Amino acid sequence: MKPDHTQVYPNDRSSFLFLLNTSWHEWSLRLFMAVTLLHWAEHLTQAYQIWVMGWSRPEALGLIGYYYPWLVHSEWLHYGYALVMLLFFFLLYRGFTGRSLVWWRIALAIQFWHHIEHALLLAQTLTGHHLAGSGAPTSLIQLIVPRVELHLFYNTIVFVPMIVAMLLHMLPTENEKSSMNCSCSIR
Repeated sequence: MKPDHTQVYPNDRSSFLFLLNTSWHEWSLRLFMAVTLLHWAEHLTQAYQIWVMGWSRPEALGLIGYYYPWLVHSEWLHYGYALVMLLFFFLLYRGFTGRSLVWWRIALAIQFWHHIEHALLLAQTLTGHHLAGSGAPTSLIQLIVPRVELHLFYNTIVFVPMIVAMLLHMLPTENEKSSMNCSCSIR
């Protein structure tokens, strides 16, 4: 028996939020995964440029930065991506149930902190006042971990619970499947 979503979607079953978490959920998650994998490609390219090709950190700008260096140096780009990720996590939240919801919440919480770090970087860029007297915008954890490694770490600790959530969502138990309102289950 499907749950009654009149409490969750009280006004309109054809609303954008309702559709994102029901009939559009599977495609929305695919889009989210594509955006996430493209972001990973950028960071992994940057890591490859540093640790395999021996480029200096200022030269290693990833794929987009290689062609458009001004874009990658923009804190607006990084903050914007963190905000888009957070928005996806919030918008697609209601489509998850059971075990997958637990993991989605974990990823959302970590991404919320990641977003705070990027907001701090953007604020420093806009004001010109840098944390701990550093010469450039610096996040809290960047005080102890270099920026490239920190971004790889953040992306990993958000990505792992996100993938676990998606896998559990695609492979729900019978009880979880009965409470799903999307076509994401492959069982």
